[in-house]
Amino acid sequence: MSDRPKSPAEILATPVQFLRGVGPARAELLQRLGLHTLSDVLFNFPRDYEDLTDRREIADLEEGKLQTVVGVVEEFELRNTGPGRSVLGVLVRSGSGWLRAVWFNQPYMAERFYRGQRLMLSGKPKREGLMWEMAHPRLALLADDEEAPRGELLPVYALTEGLAQWHMRRIVRDALEAHVDLLDEVFPAEYLDAHRLLPIRQALPEIHFPKDHESLARARRRFVYQELFILQLALAVKRHQQVALRRAPVLETTAKIDARIRRLIPFTLTASQERAVAEIAADLARPTPMNRLLQADVGMGKTIVAVYAMLVAVAHGYQVAMMAPTEILARQHFQTIERLLRASQVRRALLVGGLPAKERADLVRRIASGEVDLVVGTQAIIQEDVEFARLGLVVIDEQHRFGVRQRASLKQAGLDPHYLVMTATPIPRTVTMTLFGDLDVSTLRDAPPGRQKVYTYLVPEPKREAWWEFFGKKLREGRQGFVVTPLVEDSEQLEAASLEAAYEALANGPLEAFRLGLIHGRMTSAEKDATMAAFRSGEIQVLVSTSVIEVGVDVPNATLMTIEGGEWFGLAQLHQLRGRISRGKFPGYCGVFADPQTDEAKQRLDAFASTTDGFQLAEIDFALRGPGELFGTRQHGMPPMRIADLLRDTAELDEARRDAAELVASDPGLARPEHARLRRMVIARYGRALDLADVG
Repeated sequence: MSDRPKSPAEILATPVQFLRGVGPARAELLQRLGLHTLSDVLFNFPRDYEDLTDRREIADLEEGKLQTVVGVVEEFELRNTGPGRSVLGVLVRSGSGWLRAVWFNQPYMAERFYRGQRLMLSGKPKREGLMWEMAHPRLALLADDEEAPRGELLPVYALTEGLAQWHMRRIVRDALEAHVDLLDEVFPAEYLDAHRLLPIRQALPEIHFPKDHESLARARRRFVYQELFILQLALAVKRHQQVALRRAPVLETTAKIDARIRRLIPFTLTASQERAVAEIAADLARPTPMNRLLQADVGMGKTIVAVYAMLVAVAHGYQVAMMAPTEILARQHFQTIERLLRASQVRRALLVGGLPAKERADLVRRIASGEVDLVVGTQAIIQEDVEFARLGLVVIDEQHRFGVRQRASLKQAGLDPHYLVMTATPIPRTVTMTLFGDLDVSTLRDAPPGRQKVYTYLVPEPKREAWWEFFGKKLREGRQGFVVTPLVEDSEQLEAASLEAAYEALANGPLEAFRLGLIHGRMTSAEKDATMAAFRSGEIQVLVSTSVIEVGVDVPNATLMTIEGGEWFGLAQLHQLRGRISRGKFPGYCGVFADPQTDEAKQRLDAFASTTDGFQLAEIDFALRGPGELFGTRQHGMPPMRIADLLRDTAELDEARRDAAELVASDPGLARPEHARLRRMVIARYGRALDLADVG
């Protein structure tokens, strides 16, 4: 057995069971929180702080705020209130003010008090008659001549049942005192000075137990910057590897190819479409894979830009795959492409999950042999048996619905394909810089000529009948409409039942004079296709559905929408739904019935009614929901943020992005000895999520 001393890395990997104050039982509780090693404990940042710095006289207290008072015990009483139940009341005087501290079912606390005793109490006071009261305040007993300790910021950690805050604080404090000197500094001293960053051995104790708000702000800045810098380094390295390590076919857009494509487009492109086409054409002409995000507001014409890119690839003899998250959207794209390419010689196919086995096998064979130029489909495209003969371009629609690593699933021997990922859900700027930071970005903001306005109304319950009268009037004028109901339970069976109930209520009520159709998850592909065909032809006047029609439904004559239970839908989802009725030459009308029970739901609905600008709504939605739903989810595959907040830390994000780009430009592989620790951190945290090669 070796007697050599353990290295700092080995000590930091010590299982929590062997830390001071832990042991086997408490180790199990810590492991429930994802804390397995000493390092995990040290970097388990507080989720909040108890602010004990606000010290006041009792007469100056405010209700509901965390405040601290120092006073003298005048009297106390312990009363039994039932079997195993009690209440302890302690009357405290400070100056001319009186406060009653109360503890429920803690009779042992009575032994700690005596008349005339000095103490310090911290809590959120509440007015009870003429007296202030604090329930279960934080307590510090003071000697007669002892000066009350200054106020402090106490860390508040995530807990699990059986683990108290004082346990966690003691474990962290002990770990810091014993081991903080083991930590290596990732930044050179001059870098810390230039970027106003605390050294890690100073910052870590101060973020756990800050002396004051200023100390907390400085410590937090250190770790926020570091977290965002490592992320931006990873993204910058990824972009470099896409250029340096991969080769794609050179697909130049000649004047002849451009003219042939434009002959197939029956309208003039908008200025932003032209700009996006130029950016994509420049990418395709390079020998490195394009990795571009095309984001657009609803109805801004991103599909036609994608078709342009696909036709460039086909013109050079390469195949194209277009992948959509739902079968409805895949079929919609295929129908759009069929209309545009009716007069072309491009060989097209639709590959979705419900194809008969024989038909699917034949299609897979033709794709592998190169007999199909353009394939539109769902995730069926990335099944193991689907191989492309000469794949030149992959288009992925509604990118946010696919995991980060799914982009890399369409690989083949030889050259890598170019990638164009699209979304009609505008993305907040800070999110674009993080989750999509490895992509170049093109944006469509201006609507095609002739696109009509959509009027949005939050319909109060007393106006329900009037809304349905207006809805019916427009139907009689020849328009069509949607009725969208929320799916509260994630069950196709419940979805069908609730939809059918809504359908029956409408068919026998306000819409009994009209032809209604129904679409839901339990229907077969053939049934959905038949229903959508009947709706497009006008045979069905009103389509009753859940949010399955959120994307991919394009019926220009459908200008009416009623959304039931609007509070159940997210803001981006509401905007996507509304986008179904802004497709033609008539103005659209969207009525929302809702019963918001929270301020957040009310703000969301008010924002939806106030603007149709998807980019503005994306920023509002981000501010309302926060970044928590973006990181740490299975959908995009990125590890969660530990401390950075994309709402609050935009300045640090901009700074980290600039600094990372500068560093990778000077040392693309982070190969210099002084960057070794940064390289290890990048690979450890983001290597798998971003499919990074070993950047050394």
